[in-house]
Amino acid sequence: MTDGRITALRPGGEPGDAVVLDGLVLPGLANAHSHAFHRALRGETQVGGGTFWTWRETMYRAAAALDPDTYLDLATAVYAEMALAGITCVGEFHYLHHAPGGTPYADPNVMGEALVEAAARAGIRITLLDTCYLSSGFGAPPDATQARFSDGTAHAWAERAEALAVALDKHPHAVAGAAVHSVRAVPADQLAVVAAWAEGRLAPIHAHLSEQPAENEGCVEAYGVTPTRLLADHGVLGPRATAVHATHLTGDDVALLGGSATTVCMCPTTERDLADGIGPAKDLQLAGSRLTLGSDSHAVIDLFEEARGMELDERLRTRRRGHWSADELLRAATGDGHASLGWPEAGRIEVGAVADLVTVSLDSVRTATPRPRPETAVFAATAADVRDVVVGGRLVVRHGAHRLVPDVPAALRRAVGRLWAS
Repeated sequence: MTDGRITALRPGGEPGDAVVLDGLVLPGLANAHSHAFHRALRGETQVGGGTFWTWRETMYRAAAALDPDTYLDLATAVYAEMALAGITCVGEFHYLHHAPGGTPYADPNVMGEALVEAAARAGIRITLLDTCYLSSGFGAPPDATQARFSDGTAHAWAERAEALAVALDKHPHAVAGAAVHSVRAVPADQLAVVAAWAEGRLAPIHAHLSEQPAENEGCVEAYGVTPTRLLADHGVLGPRATAVHATHLTGDDVALLGGSATTVCMCPTTERDLADGIGPAKDLQLAGSRLTLGSDSHAVIDLFEEARGMELDERLRTRRRGHWSADELLRAATGDGHASLGWPEAGRIEVGAVADLVTVSLDSVRTATPRPRPETAVFAATAADVRDVVVGGRLVVRHGAHRLVPDVPAALRRAVGRLWAS
């Protein structure tokens, strides 16, 4: 290994004084869709019933309470939890930009910089998907909480995002990307500005898409087309684009996404938790879209559960088994996830790839078997079975303990408690 990259692979070689990784060794996992502050909602929004829209009100209360210091503490703990789960890279869909009321901080990117620093402290890579969010819904002005999210116009967003991207160029663990929050939150005449910024930087661009039927209905009423068609017409879709959720699609939508080689990120645990529905993942893949996985709201942080969740949800949707092999599901959680986040050199165990490695224990009650194979990881293992995590050749987790954040549960309790107490 040289400069954090794999330089040789020698089956059966003697380890010498190298660190031995025991268990099933996989490439590092990529969490392609995260909102770090949503981790504070775990155990809160599961009380009682409701819909996506009632869940969102609790989420907004958490968003209103954050400042740069509390966000740094919370995100560090959340990213450390991800590292313990085998995640070596996170795509952070970041829209919490300004102070309460919408006034920019003295450093207008201090909240994004807190996330980049948090990833460094937790020892993982980050793609900061700086998110354009301008409207409370199809042109309506942002409400009191959403004012924190808005730059006013897409041009103002691009100016701030460019300043942050220039700063991130100095951080080897970080990549700058763009995001359209949704067609609800970015008016049609602003979409091309976000797409052009991403194109100019050859950066990844992500967007929430058709998570709720109400979004589709509102888009058709406002613009006469579906959200997918709107994004296509304004240059958002394409090989560097990722549509998140893509739950409620028409056949034409599926063809547009696949035909443009747009990646689709499925977040099964969140889509279940919020009662969103089951998206047409297999249809999208057959149409030409790569599939990736994210933990989104962090109801749990477990990419193995997301991987098998995509397969098991498809079984419920179609009443047939075996839509993806274990290798294909692992590719969604590794190589394809990294590629969608702008890290094409990660997510593979081969010469020239970055040395991001995860070991899954094969002697837990979940994984003990006389014939271990990839199916053991995908269909039986959980995040609790991750034993060692290497990021760029650096040992971040050893024997299930984080080496940079010594007590991750205590860090989470402290950060979440501080947020709700404010």
